[in-house]
Amino acid sequence: MKFLNGGWLIRDGCSVKYAANIYTADIEADRLTLFCPFGSPIYNPGMTLDGGILTIEVTSPREDVITTRLVNFREDRSHCPKFHLNETAPKVEIAETDDAWTFTSGKLTLTIAKGEQIDFAYAYDGKPVAHSGWRAKALVTDPEGRLHVSDQLDLGVGEKIYGLGERFTAFVKNGQSVEIWNEDGGTGTEQAYKNVPFYLSNRNYGLFVDNPGKVEFEIGSERVSRVQFSVPGQEMAYSVIGGHSMKEILGTYTALTGRAPLVPDWSYGLWLSTSFTTDYDEKAVLGFVDGMAERHIPLSVFHFDCRWMKELEWCNFEWDATKFPDPEGLLKKLHERGLKNCVWINPYIGQKSRLFKEGAEHGYFIKRTDGSVWQWDKWQAGMAIVDFTNPDAVAWYQGYLKELVAMGVDCFKTDFGERIPTEGVQYFDGSDPELMHNYYTQLYNKAVYDVLVETKGADQAILFARSATVGGQQYPVHWGGDCSSNYPSMAESLRAGLSFGMSGFGYWSHDIAGFEDRPTPDLYKRWTQFGLLSSHSRYHGSTEYKVPWLYGEEAVDVCREFVELKRRLVPYLERMAQETHDTGLPMMRSMVLEFQDDRTCEDIDTQYMLGDDILVAPVFDEEGIATFYVPDAGDGMPWRNLITGTEYEPGCWYTERYDYHTLPVLVRPGADPLNA
Repeated sequence: MKFLNGGWLIRDGCSVKYAANIYTADIEADRLTLFCPFGSPIYNPGMTLDGGILTIEVTSPREDVITTRLVNFREDRSHCPKFHLNETAPKVEIAETDDAWTFTSGKLTLTIAKGEQIDFAYAYDGKPVAHSGWRAKALVTDPEGRLHVSDQLDLGVGEKIYGLGERFTAFVKNGQSVEIWNEDGGTGTEQAYKNVPFYLSNRNYGLFVDNPGKVEFEIGSERVSRVQFSVPGQEMAYSVIGGHSMKEILGTYTALTGRAPLVPDWSYGLWLSTSFTTDYDEKAVLGFVDGMAERHIPLSVFHFDCRWMKELEWCNFEWDATKFPDPEGLLKKLHERGLKNCVWINPYIGQKSRLFKEGAEHGYFIKRTDGSVWQWDKWQAGMAIVDFTNPDAVAWYQGYLKELVAMGVDCFKTDFGERIPTEGVQYFDGSDPELMHNYYTQLYNKAVYDVLVETKGADQAILFARSATVGGQQYPVHWGGDCSSNYPSMAESLRAGLSFGMSGFGYWSHDIAGFEDRPTPDLYKRWTQFGLLSSHSRYHGSTEYKVPWLYGEEAVDVCREFVELKRRLVPYLERMAQETHDTGLPMMRSMVLEFQDDRTCEDIDTQYMLGDDILVAPVFDEEGIATFYVPDAGDGMPWRNLITGTEYEPGCWYTERYDYHTLPVLVRPGADPLNA
């Protein structure tokens, strides 16, 4: 939240109280508690009256992680949803000298200076990584009279910030104001479906704000030499995570918040969707499936989007009998063709659904404060929202999913989960509605994922999810949301996927050829290349079918060729997935994550590493021109194109033209991903 008016003044309607210095401190075995007056330092006992204090608690949930909690007034937070963290009670060292207190966890040390100003300095393995100094810790009252707790860390010369979820804005977050608030805004705005209050700095630290609500970041956009972060309320907890590299920090962060599981091998193949509002029935479905087979295009998963159910009744979890008179038979036919299937669901229940009356009578929906069911019309007419804080509602919802699994459904596309109300509503367990807005998606996706683990086994469980928050990486896979069918949208999707990977998520997909509009044959072929060199690959659209023969015979050839290429890469992808599971590293990696010491890679957001050994630079130009950078893998040896065999010397930029059957897909020197 911005509250300054230039360097000297405060914005109209805002007021600020800065923590001045540390007046006294308490040291326990695993905790350092500091008491800081507001306004000016205390020099005598009389100055302790009427001013208030900021209580600062320093602890460590895991080695190499130091957590700071800023508290104004103590609140009962038992009604607040919270992220599940894998805490290990590490051994810490706390010491006091004449000049400072030090708090050490693993190789990360926080030094807190004594004196007339608060000064927090973090060092990892003896090297400074982060600093918070004068007028950083504050209480801010906004023009509506609401209190916010705020803190700041220095933004150094050449320092760059990455992550904060799947964001479609510039990959380097410097200069941006970021609200951690899940919204259904498409891919063309600063809004995001997957907001994560965690960022990585190229100075080798990460910052995680442990709050599921609206965390606001000002990354050099309030004070240009600082990263500011704030939350509404009386307290804020955040953790600084240290490491020798951003990879190492990401590993520690995901150890704390959860790591992605392995996904079934069939999920790496091509997923084909009916698209969103298109009209389809059993004949159309089998026509698409058989059409792919006739053209010798291997297909792995067929996805039924919303119209497997009757319109106005989403969700009723009931096949539309006018289109699918024998759904069990259809699913069996798909299985006999060697395919898995996926069906679209969401957590919303339209008033016309057969489930609405049942859910309302049993109290399974989010309610208004007067006890009535909360409803609105901004999706399905009169729709309600399942209250996943109610265990009975979870079991009820899961029961219908289990019926679908018993019928032959293999997995679910968990759409939506972002439009969650905060005003005038109440949850079964009394959760704070504002803090539940982002956290809702965690409960939703977990409820669905748990069904698949129970019925299919953990090695076969997989979702296709749109919304997420901290810890959502444990319920893969996620896709990028509603993108347009043009090159800028293709590029913004990639930027978002790279940011998502810098936020702790291991797998990622996107709508090949764009969701909105009809792609040109050119775009369809170029996005097909990109999509089939992503961790997961799905054709999907809004009003248009996305089967390749609708875009020309060459599109069929391109689709076949790149599906076959990805099939040959599956052993390599499985090896990379094991690395994702073990370390928290994403399968699709930004260049700076893989080559942090190469300054050229810091800003690149138009190419990526697919695992350790494959560099991919999608073509974003209708003339077929690609501009890409080849880093030095450490031995000065050339990289080679996986398709053409052409070699490229490292440390150089290249601009080349490619036909639809090739693109820059380069193999690290000495690697052989086709024989993983």
